[in-house]
Amino acid sequence: MWDCREQLQKASALIPEHVDAVLITSGVSRQYLLHFPSTAGLLLLTRENAVFLADSRYKEKADQTFSGCEIVLLTSAAKQLSAYFKQWNIKTLAVESSYMTLREHSRYQKLFPGITILSSDEFDSGMLKLRSVKTRDEIRRMKAAQEITDAVFEKICGVIAPGITEKEIAARMEYEMKLLGADGLAFDTIVVSGKNSSMPHGTPSEKRVEPGDLITMDFGAMLDGYMSDMTRTVAVETVGEEERKVYETVLEAQKRAFERIRPGAVCADVDRAARDYIAGAGYDGCFGHGLGHSLGIEIHETPSYSSSDRTVLEPGMVLSVEPGIYLPGKFGVRIEDVAAIEEGGFENLTKSPKELLTL
Repeated sequence: MWDCREQLQKASALIPEHVDAVLITSGVSRQYLLHFPSTAGLLLLTRENAVFLADSRYKEKADQTFSGCEIVLLTSAAKQLSAYFKQWNIKTLAVESSYMTLREHSRYQKLFPGITILSSDEFDSGMLKLRSVKTRDEIRRMKAAQEITDAVFEKICGVIAPGITEKEIAARMEYEMKLLGADGLAFDTIVVSGKNSSMPHGTPSEKRVEPGDLITMDFGAMLDGYMSDMTRTVAVETVGEEERKVYETVLEAQKRAFERIRPGAVCADVDRAARDYIAGAGYDGCFGHGLGHSLGIEIHETPSYSSSDRTVLEPGMVLSVEPGIYLPGKFGVRIEDVAAIEEGGFENLTKSPKELLTL
């Protein structure tokens, strides 16, 4: 059983001075603070107290999973929250501005007319910062998810052959992830081949793989609440001269980014190292997305390797490094690893080979 008191104390320290309590309604934040996934439920947090109003579908499991927080069966949110507001003298309540809709905010304000309800960017920003620096246990979970992802890549390389469709490849990968123990997918699997590979987030189609195609596969497993993410581009039977040149350019761009990654480095500078190399190699404008993103309990977190992000890297941050070159109507290449920042450098969590494989 996991003791959530330390995690809740970190969150309660983020409550702004002018706020009495925070109502956490998002599944993401509940999972982060309680280590308990759920699609429904409310977590009310003050500087001294915490209560999880558990939906009936989760109450028994919650009792078995974590301690350090009062767990109560959710029967009537209006009545139960009103009672806690009175018991704990709550007059000002913050909600999660990143996750609560305007409609939900209006509904809560109508339910509790005597309570001032604020969309707290200050609390949200603090939570995102807290989540950006992973603990050793969180990185351990991410490594385990990545081990599954690496194993799936090895397996799928033995399956790819001319005639197989993009959808069949994606389905096989997702099946293997589950078979290897994943709790689910980190995101919808991307498999694009030939001309389709010029679309960074293309959707797997009925297109059949042909000799000479490049296939880009972007996929990840979810395990124990944490995500993995990797991209590999492979060739089918033969590789054209232009395709090989683009691949080697992307690989070198990733290498140059890794040379900049260390505590104290600025995210935008890491992005620029890869972007400038790609532009200088003759592919200016062919790398439209950011170099990488943080991940953890969500597949996209903060900070990110982008031209606008001036975040300074710290030990414990975990970000993807995924340069790409996309030539519309022709093909595309992306290579993605995930690296955890450490004192003095980083650890690459992705172990799959990166030389251009011809299958």
